[in-house]
Amino acid sequence: MGIGASIFLIALGAIFAFAIDANLGWLNLNVVGWVLMFAGVAGLLTTLYFWNSRRRVVAAPVRERVVAEPVVPVQDDRVVREEYREVRRPGSGYPA
Repeated sequence: MGIGASIFLIALGAIFAFAIDANLGWLNLNVVGWVLMFAGVAGLLTTLYFWNSRRRVVAAPVRERVVAEPVVPVQDDRVVREEYREVRRPGSGYPA
């Protein structure tokens, strides 16, 4: 049930409960009005709860991983440190 339908039920229930003074014998319109208002409020609260839970955004952590082992070349008996790191973002696919 959406917000519009909930507000409609609340308004219709208020009309039945407070504005109509009819005597139908087997049907009490005041009770029908209160039931409609209760259903409208319950639907409105449920709709707002689900809308709030949908707005929560959980950011995915960025993950880095080393695709290739680092290459460590040796020049003149000393180690030159080079590091090769390839970072792929989720959903970016492979480079062309």
